[in-house]
Amino acid sequence: MTHVKPRHRKPAIMIGRTEHEKLTRLAEGLVNRNPEVAEILLGELDRARVVDDVRVRDDVVRMNSTLRYVTDTGEDRTVTLVYPGEADIETGKVSILTPIGVALIGLSPGQTIDWQARDGRVHQLTVKSVTSFRGATESIRA
Repeated sequence: MTHVKPRHRKPAIMIGRTEHEKLTRLAEGLVNRNPEVAEILLGELDRARVVDDVRVRDDVVRMNSTLRYVTDTGEDRTVTLVYPGEADIETGKVSILTPIGVALIGLSPGQTIDWQARDGRVHQLTVKSVTSFRGATESIRA
């Protein structure tokens, strides 16, 4: 797959310590089965500002957050970011182990990020709102 250079610098992201640890373990466990997604997720985790769980603002995208975003093509979607075992694109549940899922983690309303789809094309999305959060202590269902 050819990689296209992103159009913009990546925005600053924030992740709680517990979630950072869970996602790191998830990505490390994926290295042999899907190295490309594992590498992208580990890269996002490496660049994230890791804070105590209670310091993560309610409007930061994290696991089980429901958020609304718009794309550079005009698509306006509301999705929930979930672990792989909970993913269901028809009900708007997007896995963290997808290119768009990885792009969403740690973002806040108003932030824009480029992400590369599986077909190699680079897209851009902007988070408009983060509307709910069920809790960061749920287990990983891979």
